[in-house]
Amino acid sequence: MNKLVELTRVGIAGAAAILLAACSSIGGEKLAAAPTTAASAAEASPDYLIGPLDELEIFVWRAPELSTNVTVRPDGRISTPLVEDMVASGKTPSQLSRDLEESLRQYVKAPEVTVIVSNFSSTFDQQVRVLGEAQQPIALPYQAGMTVLDVMVAVGGLTEFAAGNRAVLIRGKGAERESYRVRLDDLLRKGNISANVPVLPGDVILVPESAF
Repeated sequence: MNKLVELTRVGIAGAAAILLAACSSIGGEKLAAAPTTAASAAEASPDYLIGPLDELEIFVWRAPELSTNVTVRPDGRISTPLVEDMVASGKTPSQLSRDLEESLRQYVKAPEVTVIVSNFSSTFDQQVRVLGEAQQPIALPYQAGMTVLDVMVAVGGLTEFAAGNRAVLIRGKGAERESYRVRLDDLLRKGNISANVPVLPGDVILVPESAF
């Protein structure tokens, strides 16, 4: 538990550092609009990678006695009926499904396994974070195909003090960090779907307070 608390503190400190750096560097700078397609945002939108403390639903077709719900242990491994200490952390659900099928093949003829992440405890680089004038500024586990609209619905929208059209999406790290303007007022308050853009793992959305 202490380790989890420490990780949370590190995440908050990192987010605060990003916010300060962004505010000091962006200022009155005119930013480009965020990429409008997943293809232009990244060559391929990465799949979610399982991490420690994620909760998994494991379904083995035609073998309900082998189906189970498990939590990934802090060491990144899981244990299921007939399979002990398999590494789950760092794999996509599909990769883990294939690995479980391979292990079960000696017990079950042509096993078919499906893995679903039912509760996320993702690492920071697998999250999308919202800071500033959102109703509930939080970090969300990234899911394939996620957009700014999905993120803002999850955080409850903007506060009455938000300057939504001055919001900034920060993507990347270090020298590769890019900042883009996102038009949250147009998207959420005017229903302009053209203002909706894809997000990627590690993105940070900063929503400033209106000056008026």
